[in-house]
Amino acid sequence: MKIFIAGHRGMVGSALVREAQLRGGYEILTAGREELDLLNQAECRAWLEDQKPDQIIIAAAKVGGIHANATYPAEFIYENLAIATHLIEGSR
Repeated sequence: MKIFIAGHRGMVGSALVREAQLRGGYEILTAGREELDLLNQAECRAWLEDQKPDQIIIAAAKVGGIHANATYPAEFIYENLAIATHLIEGSR
């Protein structure tokens, strides 16, 4: 089974990669920002069509500290919703 873990460098995503590797039997797909811009819908669609994952785990997110979250709440929610939407749409 091919599983794409978006956000594999973050705390949650990296833990998921480690756990999948320990269990075995999975082909783990990852892509860093330099390989795949999750905020670009066309790029997400093309990457997903090329890689054809069986499952996608969305652990990717724009994150910040308390001050950043309080100062730019709309930017954070917009980008996080865009990431999820692009991956969902690209996988249809």
